[in-house]
Amino acid sequence: MAAHVLRLRLAILLGTLRGDARHVARVVTGLVILVVATAIGCWGILSLRDSPGAAVLAVTVLGGSGVTLGYALAPLFGAATDPLDPRRFSVFGPAPARLAGILGAVGFVSVPTLVLATLCTCVAVVWTAHGVAWPAAALGALLQVVTCVLLARVGMAVTSMFLDDRRSRELSGLFALVIVVVVVPVGVFLSSLEWDGVVPTQLTEAVRLLALTPLGAAAAFPGLLAAGSPEAALSLLVSLATIVALGLLWVWAVHRVLTTTERPMATRERGGLGWFAVAPGTPAGAVAARSLLYWFGDRRYLANIVVIPIAAALTMVPLLVAGVPPAIVALVPVPLAALFFGWLPHNDVAYDSTAVWMHIASGIRGASDRIGRLVPVLLLGIPVLALAIPFAISVHGRWAVLPAMVGVCACLFLSGLGLSSISSAAWPYAVTRPGESPFQQPPRTGSGSAITQTFVMVGAVVLSAPALWWAWLALTRDVFYAEMALWGGLAIGLVVLLIGIAIGSLVFSRRSGRIMEFAEST
Repeated sequence: MAAHVLRLRLAILLGTLRGDARHVARVVTGLVILVVATAIGCWGILSLRDSPGAAVLAVTVLGGSGVTLGYALAPLFGAATDPLDPRRFSVFGPAPARLAGILGAVGFVSVPTLVLATLCTCVAVVWTAHGVAWPAAALGALLQVVTCVLLARVGMAVTSMFLDDRRSRELSGLFALVIVVVVVPVGVFLSSLEWDGVVPTQLTEAVRLLALTPLGAAAAFPGLLAAGSPEAALSLLVSLATIVALGLLWVWAVHRVLTTTERPMATRERGGLGWFAVAPGTPAGAVAARSLLYWFGDRRYLANIVVIPIAAALTMVPLLVAGVPPAIVALVPVPLAALFFGWLPHNDVAYDSTAVWMHIASGIRGASDRIGRLVPVLLLGIPVLALAIPFAISVHGRWAVLPAMVGVCACLFLSGLGLSSISSAAWPYAVTRPGESPFQQPPRTGSGSAITQTFVMVGAVVLSAPALWWAWLALTRDVFYAEMALWGGLAIGLVVLLIGIAIGSLVFSRRSGRIMEFAEST
């Protein structure tokens, strides 16, 4: 059976060269470009033979981690059907474990794997030139290739099981957003480093951490061995454990698809439903999908979103005029933006207008309503802050305060969301109706709007005071306090968020009648 599957695999690969002239020309052109790119990559890697071992270690670990991550995420973006999908062999009744082994072995026969093996061979040659025994260098290259191939196999299987029928431009957009959130901060961090002929300390720490993760353990093993580091054995163990875990996960995935009958595709999964086709089929998922449609389609929400970066940036002007050092001023806008993001949903129920009756009439739990309404703000705020924080730190110039900045922003953001979960159900106030200008303010009686906004804004700042104090100490005294600001800010923010959701859910359930009256009257 293994030989038969291998022949099928080779036939599929050679089949790409058949077809009309235009198709063949595209395939040949792609292959030529790939060969040239591989040759350039090999030349660049082999040129590291005369470089210091620390520089080679940094390049190979960062590159290997990126390649491993790419193999893991590629199935999420690619819409191509897996030719080695285990479901294609279910009619033959094979044993799941045997089929998993055969398909896993045949998975090595592919163009990307051939390119990866070539590049890893060049890396092994470089480490051999740096004094690493060739068996150890070859073992590192082999572990890297096996890890990537198994990641691709598992990724394709999981995608076919859970995401194939739900793939949409919304879901692809979320995956792309994840890539941006990861790549941009890393790019800002690397571009801000000053090498001066040696590997920067910050990069050395990043490489050391990656060497102990499944992403970079295989690539780091030969380099750590060349440096005589005791962490080489730990990297080897992590790499082997990763391969074992991926192998077991692959066997489980094959067993599952062979023993599980595919359910019919539901109407909501046939496309055309946007976020409703992506969100989980739960009450909170339905609320989240409806909120996402509103947040990214209603002018009133968009106006609030646009104001945030403008308001945060304008705070820099009076500080610069007052003579505050620019390095300090660069740290101010991002925490303010985090506070504003947490404040955004403080009156979310009022923006629903009479549409809130759907939540009340369906008997939805308050917790589902509260959680679903926070999803758009989380999807918007987390990527923006993830991109803005490293940029602000790079302008400031001291990466040692990065943990403090993360802790402060997380505390302000999460605390604001927790308090907003309470205020939007307890004290909603009149806003412009759907379709009206976002800058048109309706007449209001009483001080409800001031109470609601002050409760969220001031409350978030007060609750974040410990994190703000630790961050100030890290900035002015000892960077030791940066770690306290990070973990303290995260802990405070998460606790306030959970408590706010719990209280907000009770308030929403008990005040559902009054909320409906408010929606009708405004």
